[in-house]
Amino acid sequence: MTGMPGVTGPAQDTDPPDDGWRAAAPEICIAAVVVAVAAAAGYAAAGLPGVTVVVLIAAAVALLVLRVLAPPAAAPQARRPADAEALPATFTGYWRKRSGLADATGSMTAYDAELRGTLQHLLAARLAERHGVSLRDDPDAARRLLCSGPRDGALWYWIDPARPPVTKERRSGIPPRTLARLLDRLERL
Repeated sequence: MTGMPGVTGPAQDTDPPDDGWRAAAPEICIAAVVVAVAAAAGYAAAGLPGVTVVVLIAAAVALLVLRVLAPPAAAPQARRPADAEALPATFTGYWRKRSGLADATGSMTAYDAELRGTLQHLLAARLAERHGVSLRDDPDAARRLLCSGPRDGALWYWIDPARPPVTKERRSGIPPRTLARLLDRLERL
């Protein structure tokens, strides 16, 4: 058997792990020595202002080199308007969605006002993409697909597009366990 001792099989064909800046240690050391020598020469020629000029020039050159060597940032992915509603992109968007979930479990009117519509959009997208069923045009087929198990029958109440929103304030909204079951069904759909 050939290759490295103690290594067998396909592992010997893989590339070594990327060490990041450790691989550039010799070049960084050489650059530091060059800057130190130039700073000493600048100090000998002009004193403290000479060192300042050398350090500023070295910093500018280092930034330019890093700009050239650093990988470009990934282009932001184009998002559909529905995605902007479903996935918060900012810190405040995250907290807004989190507070919306807390409100939806605490109040039925809050659930109907925000979270119910989001869940209906998710259900409609899953049904259209994976089953070719329209939630608006064929709600009976949508119900059969969503509520396929014996425990799933009660989930339809929470997402039914034909159910009018609750106008009287009730103390509690969607129970967290029911919300978890509903999200699980949407994922498996």
